[in-house]
Amino acid sequence: MRTTDFSSARWRKSSRSGGQSGQCVEVAEASGLVGVRDSKNPEGGYIAMERAAFDGLLAKVRAGDLDL
Repeated sequence: MRTTDFSSARWRKSSRSGGQSGQCVEVAEASGLVGVRDSKNPEGGYIAMERAAFDGLLAKVRAGDLDL
């Protein structure tokens, strides 16, 4: 398992998140990995995955294949 330091990463939210309910995820890239975290709890940790895995997850979300 690889470990990556995201402490200096630039986290961002989707422009489609709206921001009204505060229920957003943020993403950042560092050392070839993509980190995903809860925007309401940025100190609570993150999930890191390789770019191909993130792209696959994003495709499933966009297609409505996941119960989110």
